[in-house]
Amino acid sequence: MTVPNTPPDPAHTDVRAASADAVSDAVPDPYAPPPETAPVASDPAGAAGETLAQRLLPELRLGAGVVLACLVAGLVMAALWAWLAPKVPLVVDGDRILYVDPEGEQRAGADAVFVLIGLGAGILTALGAFLVTRRRGGGIAVALGLTVGGLLGSLGGWRIGRWLGPGNDLIGEARRVGNGGHFDAGIDLGAMGALLVWPMAAMVVLLALSAAVGKREEDPPPYWGAPVAPPAAPAGPVTPAAPEDRV
Repeated sequence: MTVPNTPPDPAHTDVRAASADAVSDAVPDPYAPPPETAPVASDPAGAAGETLAQRLLPELRLGAGVVLACLVAGLVMAALWAWLAPKVPLVVDGDRILYVDPEGEQRAGADAVFVLIGLGAGILTALGAFLVTRRRGGGIAVALGLTVGGLLGSLGGWRIGRWLGPGNDLIGEARRVGNGGHFDAGIDLGAMGALLVWPMAAMVVLLALSAAVGKREEDPPPYWGAPVAPPAAPAGPVTPAAPEDRV
């Protein structure tokens, strides 16, 4: 016969609580956020400064290399523009210098040739920079180098192309050829916006290549990922709870 209102044995109650705590500690919560790690102490004036310098130096070298390559391409651009741009023919009529073809489109043609050469230079420089830096994943240095180098290359191609083309001294040329003589006027840009074609084309091509066949980085897994399997049960035997005392 069992005596009613018999209090449980405290020893058995402690064993059950200890067993429940051991089981709850053995199975972690799979949806709990990752534990916070303590920040690593570092010297902000020493190691951080060296790390920043080590990161910036290769980027500066890469950007300078891209700018230098664009400047060399600007020399080629100047030579092609001076050779391919249509010339404006002039004629000396007494003390006047007249257009041979007053309705000609040679000046607009010179702008168009400059734009086409700048477009080709932008495509080639962006393609070359992408292929050279594809393994390292490009970077902001490549984009800045193409932008600055393309603008400087266009400016150099314009200025050097004017110097390589026919002279701009119309009075001297008219005196040299004499009355009734023909000569060509110097080439020049009528639309200064043509100087931006090279850097704009380079940026568009670089972005398109990076998006299409650029280096990809794996996305980190979310902290709420698949539940982690609980660890194996402890090797030691678990003491079973003893039944209640009966009278």
